[in-house]
Amino acid sequence: MSDCVFCKIAEGEIPSRKIYEDEHVVAFLDLSQVTPGHTLVIPKKHVPNIMEYNETLAADVFSRLPKISQAVRSFHPDIKGLNVLMNNGEVASQTVFHSHIHLLPRYTKDDDFGLKWADNSEKYSDNDLDRIQQDIKQALEGQRS
Repeated sequence: MSDCVFCKIAEGEIPSRKIYEDEHVVAFLDLSQVTPGHTLVIPKKHVPNIMEYNETLAADVFSRLPKISQAVRSFHPDIKGLNVLMNNGEVASQTVFHSHIHLLPRYTKDDDFGLKWADNSEKYSDNDLDRIQQDIKQALEGQRS
């Protein structure tokens, strides 16, 4: 895609601080550096989000994550953990619409990053959860066709 900044990075048209590259993916430092070592992993093929992946692309991208994550985790002795995050769609805080995975090194619980998980379990009855389960299973069965 000609106007996609990540496509341009993958093609070498825009400079980046690449830490890994092969025929399927590129990994480079995020300019924002939410925490030191914040890295993005992108497929070279332009796809807007995870919903556009097929099984082959998913295998190509996700099979590289352990190696890249381990390298990011190992680069500094003060890193205690690593968030692996993928935003898909504007409502999910995606701002660049070329699929990308954030690797966020965590040094302390007080890093300039956080996730909030609400416990909404009291809002859903067993019947509600059964319906949600069945609807998702039905959607999966529809994908097999």
